[in-house]
Amino acid sequence: MKLTKKSHACVRLEKDGRTLVLDPGMFTEEDAVLGADALLVTHEHPDHFDEGRLRAALEANPAAGLWTLSSVAEQLAPAFPGRVHTVGHGDAFTAAGFDIEVHGELHAVIHPDLPRVTNVGFLVDGAVFHPGDALTVPGRPVDTLLLPVMAPWNKISEVIDYVREVRPRRAYDIHDALLTDLARPIYDRQIGALGGTDHQRLASGASVGL
Repeated sequence: MKLTKKSHACVRLEKDGRTLVLDPGMFTEEDAVLGADALLVTHEHPDHFDEGRLRAALEANPAAGLWTLSSVAEQLAPAFPGRVHTVGHGDAFTAAGFDIEVHGELHAVIHPDLPRVTNVGFLVDGAVFHPGDALTVPGRPVDTLLLPVMAPWNKISEVIDYVREVRPRRAYDIHDALLTDLARPIYDRQIGALGGTDHQRLASGASVGL
């Protein structure tokens, strides 16, 4: 499997000539969805869900489908009948040749005064876990954790403890568009030293083999 990091929370996974795209949002490059055979969206916030990008991907490939929770699905299902699938915690399905499990139900708390939206994480081929905007522990071994490193709802101690609890073989940063270049070495050093796993950061557009 090939993983390509796109801006913020979006990643592309490629295997056997097919492409899966997760969380193309407003901070993501427009070309992130090009050639997608399947799309996954963890929740409705615009830095993870850009309706225009998803529509473009679905229109470009009539065989492509979208798997997401109801708050996103209801916005796109009428325009793409039979191609937008609503999923929730505990579901498992196959999309574009990838085996996917759904974990989690709620977005992390931003502030007690703000209502929590729904959020799901996706475990792809039992190996790569994208939690969306939550520190969901999938309850099974994870080889590669996509780590939401900086957000209005987290702090670095929580990020470090999350890595320790999941115990992946390696972790790659996502949710990093708000993290300045000045702060990145601090996050790299502390997560790398205290997380207990191989912690790495990919530039947007960079790829690795998994």
